[in-house]
Amino acid sequence: MSTYDLVILGGGTGGCSAALRGANLGLSVALVEKAKVGGTCLHWGCIPTKALLHAAELMEGVHEGGEWGIKSVVEQIDYSATVAKRDDIVTKNYRGLEGHLKHAKVDVLAGHGRVTGPKQLEVEGVGQVTATKALVLASGSVPKSLPGLEIDGRRVISSDHALMLDYLPKSVIVLGAGAVGVELASFWSSMGAKVTSPSWRSCPAWCRWRTPSPRRSWAAPSRSAASRPWSTPASRTSR
Repeated sequence: MSTYDLVILGGGTGGCSAALRGANLGLSVALVEKAKVGGTCLHWGCIPTKALLHAAELMEGVHEGGEWGIKSVVEQIDYSATVAKRDDIVTKNYRGLEGHLKHAKVDVLAGHGRVTGPKQLEVEGVGQVTATKALVLASGSVPKSLPGLEIDGRRVISSDHALMLDYLPKSVIVLGAGAVGVELASFWSSMGAKVTSPSWRSCPAWCRWRTPSPRRSWAAPSRSAASRPWSTPASRTSR
């Protein structure tokens, strides 16, 4: 049995932030994560989608350059290079986070954790882990399906599948107008895909600032994290 002052179940943004804060306060901290630390934001959401949106911004610049007397054309989109650049950004951030946790002396316990008591976890491959001060549940979220519309990973895909595509679709229907859905729709639209969003009327006001077109992004002007009540998309549900 392992004992720590603070035990955190889930190594996403919330879990890692809590772990680092606890360590900074002098507590012994264990962070339990079954996959990679960083969670949805680093691996399946914020970071990779922002990287793709930067590529979309570059494409928009080419299309709009003619208005400023800068004439240019896009000869080809090497999407494999786009994906490689996106993955490189994610990997560097992931390694940086790992180093930060190690430097702070946070013990990262790899395995599936299950709550067995008020301040106890059973961690697969590790055993029982007990918190003397607090057990923090930061289990994060996973993509949510709808009744009668089962995700098969081919025709009906989640946002996680979308990030794993090795090609740019010619047309796509995006169901869900949360942050992740709008960002993916914006990226595909800028890259020339025909994008349909049945949820457009329910999209938050910030993303309706202009009408989408195959050559224009749906992305909103940048806003501070404190002003983003939409930062947790409705298309995801708690683990």
